[in-house]
Amino acid sequence: MTVDIKQTILEMVPQQYPFRFLDRIVDLDAQNIVGEYTFDPGLPFYQKENVVPETILIETVAQTVVVAMGLHLIDVDAQNGKGLNPSEYVTLFTDVEMEFFKPVHAGEKVQVRGTKQSWRFRKIRSQAELYNEQGELIARGTLSGMGVKKQ
Repeated sequence: MTVDIKQTILEMVPQQYPFRFLDRIVDLDAQNIVGEYTFDPGLPFYQKENVVPETILIETVAQTVVVAMGLHLIDVDAQNGKGLNPSEYVTLFTDVEMEFFKPVHAGEKVQVRGTKQSWRFRKIRSQAELYNEQGELIARGTLSGMGVKKQ
């Protein structure tokens, strides 16, 4: 996949700074996605230990494996003649089951790896893993979302 397609999908993610937690899409196809994000130490949500809250980690994973991958799959469906225009849709995160193993601190770079489990009627379910720069598993789980037409 070309860098231009990855950048186009990244630009379609509706969340923007300071609430977009996806800096770069490293790899993307119809089955898998890999994204990266470095947590800006200047963001206001850090506790006194500078630990990223679990809800923000979940949002980081969801923006990659549900939102970005869902937008890509809508684009793939459009190219396959299913009459969809990806710019008319937004993919919304709906549910999560996640286990956490290590903390993430301000300034750390993480990598999100997601694998599509199912895609039907613009509903996506993905398995996800979150790693730190040392390659250590931070969290893993299953997330779901759905592509809905913008109002």
